[in-house]
Amino acid sequence: MAKFVARRMEDVPPSGIRRFFDIAATMQDVISLGVGEPDFVTPDYIRQAAINSIQQGATRYTSNAGILELRELTATHLNRLYGVDYDPLSEIIITVGVSEALQIVCLATLNPGDEVLIPEPSFVSYAPSVIFAGAVPVYVPTSAADEFMPALADLEARVTPHTRAILLGYPNNPTGAVLTRERALQIADFCKKHDLLVYSDEIYDRLVYGVAHICTAALPGMKERTVTLGGFSKAYAMTGWRIGYVCAPIDIIAASVRIHQYAIMSAPTAGQYAAIEALKHGEDSVLEMVAEYDRRRQFIVKAFNDIGLDCFEPRGAFYTFPSIKNVGLSEDEFCEKLLIEEKVAVVPGYSFGPSGKGHIRACYATSMPKIEEAMERIGRFVRKYSSVGVR
Repeated sequence: MAKFVARRMEDVPPSGIRRFFDIAATMQDVISLGVGEPDFVTPDYIRQAAINSIQQGATRYTSNAGILELRELTATHLNRLYGVDYDPLSEIIITVGVSEALQIVCLATLNPGDEVLIPEPSFVSYAPSVIFAGAVPVYVPTSAADEFMPALADLEARVTPHTRAILLGYPNNPTGAVLTRERALQIADFCKKHDLLVYSDEIYDRLVYGVAHICTAALPGMKERTVTLGGFSKAYAMTGWRIGYVCAPIDIIAASVRIHQYAIMSAPTAGQYAAIEALKHGEDSVLEMVAEYDRRRQFIVKAFNDIGLDCFEPRGAFYTFPSIKNVGLSEDEFCEKLLIEEKVAVVPGYSFGPSGKGHIRACYATSMPKIEEAMERIGRFVRKYSSVGVR
């Protein structure tokens, strides 16, 4: 009965992504550019490590914070890549993906009425995670003109006495944007000026193309105010394993572990052993997958621009975010008609925040033949409805 549902749920709408997937599930021969999930299978040696752990009887709970070897390897991994040091005993928790990681740190660090700045377009779970913690999400607009990075003026304009944190997601879902070092340093100075905590979702850190990922905690003076969120889903094609991590100062980790232990106990044991293998021997697989994503990225961006849909060049993750403003259809009309008439599934941009209006998200984490066919269909669709035609 509705009277038993908490009032906070009124502020959390259903995901704008799922409706189109539900329609697509009833159809045949649909090419999905919607789901943000690698089409690669988890590498065999990683799967085998999990199988071996089960066969050897490693099926019990682990430490609440996760297997120590996995925390040690995670610390070594982040130090090697970014030069940031974390103590595996007191500054790292292994979680059920980054989704749980974000939720527990929000619960552990936010008080009712606190405000969190969220540059958008952004991943759909950011604002709900803040709301579930009793806090208030404050959207900060970005645009393709500024490479979907938050401008300092827009951040400053939204700071109030209640502002407690900023939630950064770069490389970005849905736009594929990455932060330049210059902009990252400006945001770091802004956070220090206003004494803000930073939640930095870096799940796509390995999926960058021709640029370097900027680890927020590695910037001068930022480790003590940064919560680094990461995991294995994207770079290692391990979405279903649900293994992520939180790296943060000791007090934040201690508070987060309390929530994690009561809500979850520990991340899946077999998944943790798979993640250990990924960190030990997965680098070549990561580089191979990144090279293939880059090939797809270059093709799909050019294809969108060629058919008249202006497309910002993503330099990270595996998403494109083309504008459909020239087509003369709303996002819903575009996505529904494209799905019904051409059997291609994409996601309306408004699902990711107000700045997504007039865009769609198309994911290139599917095979090149499917991407090529999808772009043929989208081109045909655009020619049918667009007032600008093909360039």
